[in-house]
This record gives sequence, structure tokens and C-alpha cells, in this order.
Amino acid sequence: MGIQLAAPLRAAVNALVVAVNKLDKSFSPSDTVNKLRAHKFTLKDSIYILHILSALFWLTLMQVPPFPYKLAIPILYAIALLIPFTSQFFVPATPVFSWVLMFYSNQFLPADNRPAVHVVLLPTLESVLYGANISDILTHFTHPILDIIAWLPYGVIHYTFPLVLAGLLWLFRPPTLRVFAQAFGYQNCIGVFAQIVLPCAAPWYEIIYGLTPAAYGTPGSAGGLGRIDDLFGGDGYKRTFASSPLVFGAFPSLHAAWATLEALFITALWPQYAKWAWAYAAVLYWSTMYLSHHYLIDVVGGACLATACFYFFVPEELHNGSFNATGDKYERYDLESRRGGVGAEEFASDWTVSDEEETPIAYRSPNPGMGRGRGHRHTASIASLIRADERAGEEGWSPITGVGFVFPPESRR
Repeated sequence: MGIQLAAPLRAAVNALVVAVNKLDKSFSPSDTVNKLRAHKFTLKDSIYILHILSALFWLTLMQVPPFPYKLAIPILYAIALLIPFTSQFFVPATPVFSWVLMFYSNQFLPADNRPAVHVVLLPTLESVLYGANISDILTHFTHPILDIIAWLPYGVIHYTFPLVLAGLLWLFRPPTLRVFAQAFGYQNCIGVFAQIVLPCAAPWYEIIYGLTPAAYGTPGSAGGLGRIDDLFGGDGYKRTFASSPLVFGAFPSLHAAWATLEALFITALWPQYAKWAWAYAAVLYWSTMYLSHHYLIDVVGGACLATACFYFFVPEELHNGSFNATGDKYERYDLESRRGGVGAEEFASDWTVSDEEETPIAYRSPNPGMGRGRGHRHTASIASLIRADERAGEEGWSPITGVGFVFPPESRR
């Protein structure tokens, strides 16, 4: 048992050492300015203009904290962007921060300028599309054991899983971390925008108020999570949902979207754990309806949103599973560059170091000529010797040189 745990633990420690070594540890803003001057701007960089305009709009609406205290938000963010050590985290996470700002500040939109809340739309569509109000049926029978089973994915794992997955990507799949941040952030931005322009009441509203018209200012409800508060003698969920910035945000379900996106990434990167990821997603889908927070159509909408964002932002080599088809040799030998594939250059851009940077020998590339001219020219190709027995049958391959034999040998002058 100890030996079985030792190998994964050693791999995690080695990955952590490599990841920390690859961090930009500079705190000099001049380094960031120099990188910005050297950067060749392209059309895709214009997305940051949209982020700036969005931030200005939501910061202007924000009433808590009031002016001038809210100016601390853009000032601190600008400082984080200027410092190289923090900018390497904050720049890729820009879509996530845009979503957080939008989600929080939407509560300050004037009610007179907001669209009417739809109370009947979702249950009607659910009955028409699926033949019954599935979410209502799932709430008829409740039990403390079922409450716990629903609470864990919906009220606990949901909020921690993205951080855990991001940490795993940083350690073991660094090139995909930026892609995950983009897909996750823009997915949430699109979801919250849809919830603002198409506000819909959740099942808990129908349970409490019936199908009477809803008004902005109605406090949110914890729904079935209120039973968890009662079970543990607290009121955390009741207070949190009562003061939610977006009360009428049933469609699409971002709980379902998060779980779907996470399952898609795990399936593409670690297919051996796919069944567990989708099992978690399935339980969460059920829990959203059992806890009376979403209709089935909300869950379907959230899953579709996550799938669309995954296939839009993620490079083709992850779509078709070819990352895993060739992933073993890249993982084992640390081949830092990938040839071909849509978006391959950007996919590998975050996992580059200079020739002079020290890297543990276990992570050095066995192909010095590959990639971007960053091979370790004076280091023997240890990795190419490791599995020589598997490649011995390949015609013209040498475990020493990695190139074809020449026979008879040419004389050297």
C-alpha cells in the first residue's frame, strides 16, 4: 500500500517542483512593460477591449462599495497585471473576473430598466418538451439521506471542484490551464448575461408563491438546502441565497454547466476517470432539481452551454482525443512542442522555457531538435533509452542517436 501511494505522491511532488520552477518570479513592472512592447497584437487581443468596457459599465453601476472606495478594485487589478509574478495568473483569469463582476453588479441595475421575470415559461416548456414537470416530481419525496447526497455535489463540491481541477491542470497539464480558464470564464459570462436578459423564476418560487407574477426585490430562497441548515442547526445557506445578487437566474443552470465542463476536460485529459466525472455530473443534475433550484430544461441548457464553450475554446487535439492518443509519450518524456492540430501553437505556448533554464532531468525532452529550438543540446537523451525495447522493431531506428542507421558507415573527416 505504501509503495502504491509513493509513486503518485512522488509524481505530484516532482510536478509541483517543475511548476514552481517555471513560474515567473519577477516583481518588476518594467519586465511587464517590455513584454507588452514586444508583443505582436492580433485581432483576438481585441477581446480585452470588451473586458475593459464591461468592467467600466459594471463598476459604474456598483453601489457597494460606494465611490471612491470601489476604485480600489481596478487599481489593485492594474497592479496585479503590472507585476509579472501575479500577471501570469490574473491575465488568463480575466474572463473569470469579468463574470464575477457581472454577477455581483447586476443587482444594481434599475428594476424599471430590466425585463419582466418569467414565472410560467420554464415549467410550461418542461411539460411540453418532456411530457411532465420532472423537477416537480423529484421534489415530492424527500429524505435526510437524499438531502445529504444532493447537498454534497450542489452545495460543497460545486464550489471547490473548479479550483481543484485548475490546480491539477497547473501541475500535470499546464498548457490546458489557460484554455480551461477561458472556457470556464466565458461560459459563466454568457450564462449570467442570459439570466439577466431572460430572467426566470426557479422551482422554489413556484413552491412558495405559486405562479403569481414575480417582482425584483423578492428575496431568494435556499430551497432544499434550507433542510441542510435545519439538519446542522445553522442558517448559512438561507442567508446566502436570500441575499443573492441574481435571484431570478434559473436558466441556464450554471451548476450543470460547471459540472459538464469539468467532466469534458477530465474525459479529454484523463479518460480513465471519465466515468467518475460523469457520475458526479449526473448526481449534480439530479440534485439541482431535487433541491428545487432548477427545472430540467435549465439543466439541459447549462449542459449545452458548457459543451458549446468546450468545443469552441478548446483546441482540436483535445476534441478528438488525440491528446491522449499521443499523450503518454508527451507525459513520459516531456515533449514540450506538439506538431499540427488546430490551435496547437497556442496550446503549447504556456509550457515553454529557455535553453538556459534548469529543469530536472526526468522532465527533459529526448528530442533536442523538436519544438522551438529549446532542446538540451548537451544532455544525453535518457528518455529515448528507456523504452528502446518497444522501438527496436522499427526499421532504421537507433536507441542512441534517435536517427536512422547508415550502412556501410560513412567515414568522417
